[in-house]
Amino acid sequence: MNTASTQGQYARIRISWPTGHLTATLEDTPTTQALLKALPLTASAHTWGEEVYFDTGVSVSRETDARQVVEPGTVAFWTDGDALALPYGPTPISRGDECRLASPCNVLGRLDGDPRRLATVRDGDPVRVETVDI
Repeated sequence: MNTASTQGQYARIRISWPTGHLTATLEDTPTTQALLKALPLTASAHTWGEEVYFDTGVSVSRETDARQVVEPGTVAFWTDGDALALPYGPTPISRGDECRLASPCNVLGRLDGDPRRLATVRDGDPVRVETVDI
């Protein structure tokens, strides 16, 4: 795997659920490296407003550039819950249309394609995460 690519791309993952899937491009961060070691994984989805999150079994520390307000389609890691957090719109604590996560999260990368496809994920759906070639 080429870790010195021009756009900061380090790895790609596929996130699949019963009614769809998305890929995401991740940057080279300590959290990304820890997540990749745990893949493939399957977990039960949870929804919180217009966010999907699920347990990864990975435990990492909050990084110095962790953020609570992110753009739709950000791939974030919620260190308080050892979970990937995938916001695509407002959450219950958002102000206006922003994507406000429950607490500051490590930012891993971005979803490829329309993040609103996550609206088809239902609470309890099985979600699978696996690596795909760049």
